[in-house]
Parts: sequence; C-alpha cells; structure tokens
Amino acid sequence: MLSRLGDLLFYTIAEGQERIPIHKFTTALKATGLQTSDPRLRDCMSQMRRMVRETSSGGLLDRDLFRKCVSRNIVLLTQAFRKKFVIPDFEEFTSHVDRIFEDAKELTGGKVAAYIPQLAKSNPDLWGVSLCTVDGQRHSVGHTKIPFCLQSCVKPLTYAISISTLGTDYVHKFVGKEPSGLRYNKLSLNEEGIPHNPMVNAGAIVVSSLIKMDCNKAEKFDFVSSLTAQPLAAFLHGMLSIPAAPVPGSNPTLMVHQPILEALFPEVLQYLNKMAGNEYMGFSNATFQSEKETGDRNYAIGYYLKEKKCFPKGVDMMAALDLYFQLCSVEVTCESGSVMAATLANGGICPITGESVLSAEAVRNTLSLMHSCGMYDFSGQFAFHVGLPAKSAVSGAILLVVPNIMGMMCLSPPLDKLGNSYRGVSFCQKLVSLFNFHNYDNLRHCARKLDPRREGGEVRNKTVVNLLFAAYSGDVSALRRFALSAMDMEQKDYDSRTALHVAAAEGHTEVVKFLIEACKVNPFVKDRWGNIPLDDAVQFNHLEVVKLLQDYQDSYTPSETQAEAAAEALSKENLESMV
Repeated sequence: MLSRLGDLLFYTIAEGQERIPIHKFTTALKATGLQTSDPRLRDCMSQMRRMVRETSSGGLLDRDLFRKCVSRNIVLLTQAFRKKFVIPDFEEFTSHVDRIFEDAKELTGGKVAAYIPQLAKSNPDLWGVSLCTVDGQRHSVGHTKIPFCLQSCVKPLTYAISISTLGTDYVHKFVGKEPSGLRYNKLSLNEEGIPHNPMVNAGAIVVSSLIKMDCNKAEKFDFVSSLTAQPLAAFLHGMLSIPAAPVPGSNPTLMVHQPILEALFPEVLQYLNKMAGNEYMGFSNATFQSEKETGDRNYAIGYYLKEKKCFPKGVDMMAALDLYFQLCSVEVTCESGSVMAATLANGGICPITGESVLSAEAVRNTLSLMHSCGMYDFSGQFAFHVGLPAKSAVSGAILLVVPNIMGMMCLSPPLDKLGNSYRGVSFCQKLVSLFNFHNYDNLRHCARKLDPRREGGEVRNKTVVNLLFAAYSGDVSALRRFALSAMDMEQKDYDSRTALHVAAAEGHTEVVKFLIEACKVNPFVKDRWGNIPLDDAVQFNHLEVVKLLQDYQDSYTPSETQAEAAAEALSKENLESMV
C-alpha cells in the first residue's frame, strides 16, 4: 500500500516525465505549505541529499530513488499532496494574506514605544507576518527573521505553563479570570484581593512567582552547567558574562549574572523552546537591564502585591520580578513566534515536532483569557470585531490564535494610543473581514466570507463526471490529482463505463498508461453492453492502446483482500467527504 502511495506521488509530481528534478519536488512541496526545513521531513530531505552525493543522477530522481527518499515520510507527504491539511488550497489562501499584508504596510499611524531605550530604537518600518497551521503549513511575508522581545506576549505562555505544571485550581487561588476594566499596569486587585487576570502586570508577576517557587538552586545550577550541550545555549547568549581575567578555579564560560542565576527557571525556558518547535529563541540582556532600571511601576506593583500578601508563602518578591523581567526579554522572530501560537491553536501540541507541550486544559484556559483580556484596553473591541484570542506587546508584536486552524505572529513597532501595534490590529481586522475566522461566524451559511478550510471545486466534488471527463479529454494532470486524493479510479457512470473505457475509446494512450500503470485499475470491467475497455479500443482501431491493454490483461492479478479493503476505505472516505 505504501509503495503504491509512493508511486502515485511520483506520477503526480513527474507529470509524465520518467525522472523528477529535486527542485521540482521541493517547489511542489512548498506549494502545499510544508517547508524543506520541517523537522518531520528531516529523513526525506537528508536521504535526497545523500542520493545526490552518492549517485550520478545529477539531482534527478527516478521512481525507485524517489520512493526510497519519501518512504519514511509518505503519510505526511500524501496528506499534503492530497490536500488533506486544514487549509487545502494553501497558495490561494496565502495570496489573500499577502494582499492584506500589503494593504496594512501602507499605514503610517502609531508611535514606537519609548519608555526604555531599546524599544525607542526600533525601526518603525519593520512589518512582518508569519503563520503556522496546526498541520505545520508555513508562510511568512515581510521582516519575519528579525529578533524582537516577547514583552507582554510572554504572559499567556507563562500562564499556560503554570497551569500545565501546577493545575488550574492552585493557580487561580492567586490570580483571577476577569477583565479589570483598568489600565494593564494599575495597582489594583479584585474583590477577592488577588490580581484580576494573568494578562495584566500584577497577574503576570504573581504567575511568575508561582513558577519561580518550584525551582531549587541545584536545578538552576545543573541547567546553567549544561548550557553548552543544550539547544537553549543560544537563548542565553545575552546572559553570559565572561570576565576579562578568569577567576582561578572557575569556568569563565559559566560566569552568569548573579540575579539571573538566582531567578533562572529551566523548565520555563524548556517549555518555551518546545512550543517554538526548537526554532529561534534568544535573550536581550540590554532589554532586561533596562527593564530593571526603569521598572519603577512594576516594582511598585510588586511591593503592593507583597503588602496585600498576594504571593505564595516563602516567595522572594524581587526574585519573582527578576524572572518576570527576564521572560519579557526573551527574543523570538515572527517565524518562531508563529509556531508558539500554532501550538496554542493545536491544543498544546507543537505542529512541527508533534510533541505534546501543554495540557489541553491549560490551552483552553489561556485562549479564554487571551480572548477577554489580551489586547490591553482594546480587548473588548478586539473580541467584538475580530473574535479571536490574541496578545499584544509594546514591542509591536501581536500573537494571534485561530483555534484548531493556525497561529500567527505579527510585528510592527508603531503602537496606537492603547499600546497595540497599529498595523497589526488593522491586519487582524481585515483578515477576519475576509475569512470566517471569527469565533461566532456561521460556518455553513456565511456566503460573504471565504472559508479556507473547504476544498476547492473538483477536489471537493469527487464525482464520476469529473473523472470521466478528464479521461475523455486526455487530461492526465487532473487524473493524477484525483488518484492522489484517493478517488476511486474505477467509478462507473450510468452505463457502467469506467475512465479506462472512455480513454480506450478515445485512444488517449497516456491516460491509459496512467490508469493501468499507476492506478492498477481492473481492465475486465464490463459496461451495460458487455464490453471491456479492450473491446472499445479494438472497435475504434486504436492499435497502440490495444497492445497496452492486451499486455496489461495478461499480467493483471487482482488481490481480493486488498481490493475489498481498498473499497471499504474509499467508501468510508467518500462518505466522510459528503457529510
């Protein structure tokens, strides 16, 4: 079965050629939304590179070589080329996204945040959007490889981690669930004497204290000592401080700023790294130091929380603030940030690694709070007009989640008067005005909006009419698409005629070859007059087709078990596609 899928995949991409250039395969792959750097395709891509080195094929793959390369990833690749991902027509979808991006690019409103020097230096012309679907389809446009600090975008991520590790009941003893109706940095508590929610500064500081108190010094030291062997070493490049004169008996590469060592919580970093699919993550030490030097309001909030006994017993308030500042100084790019958002969209499972990072409960709680409290004082308006969970930050970032579909990260430093990215908010509004992504859009009767989850035209309407017309007109490309989408290539019309009957009668040699070589259709099916495809070829004097069918009939040996299993699977799939 898997070898047949490999053959179908080869024929679909080859389009009648006997060998496929590797660049043609990668181009076709990118059209589905998958990237050659996808961790799930590591085996396939390394195998192709090895084939190029060890053979004299010149970057061309015949059917056997192709099958060897894709064998370990055949299920994922077949899903991609059969358009079975959450967004089937990915190129069409991204063309709309690009147009919305270009429209937002023309906007010139907003001002760059200036409360710390590092933010004030941000380029106001930066504008990038990356998306990652729950199936790992990727698209980026604009400045998507430039690192920036998560700032407040880390709040929902930290909250999700705390729920996953400590549980909902425990966490919400210390932080509420309601919008505050006040500025995000107000010194204010709810009626129960706890911060209103984890998306305001007071709530985020308390959440930081919860995860901080679960870390002992031995864990911190073990983590820092192993940095050189960990993927997270790059994360801490801004934290390492190598003295000019090494201290006798010490390892100069592990001389870390003392406050950071005291507050470092390895599991938080590991969670964030896993959420990003091990993609880029850095740390801005300059931002961290500036936050500490200019964070008077946050220190005031910390002392206020301490006075009101909002921290768990035994927590060091200054250490919790240090960790909060560090987490806000974590760097990502739009590309790695979109994977984080997609992990939330995918129920806590990273779409490009398949690793379960967060509990389903943590994700549900996080998205609920992002929906009601994630956009500062614009949260109600955003929930009304956009209807999606999101979190903004003073760095100009917006982390947007379309549950069960995709995650997005937008970056544009100029902010509106409420502290949200001016271009980012406009982009989100236009996205939802075009697609039915709003939580309360009607998915069945919303005719004015596009639904990118639906398959297009002929792929969606898998009817015998499309199949037989393709055979009649000699359209091998259409037949390849039908075969790869698991269409029954032996479907009959009201005269019990199959695609092979029609192709044989019309003398379409290439169509006949595809049906018998790639699809292995039954050549002995009789129509209502008792004719098999060979009879039609003889009747219309298509001698080349006659020879092909005679040779095929001599070697054709159907397996009843396989035929029954295939028929059952196809019937089930066709039924599901109709429901």
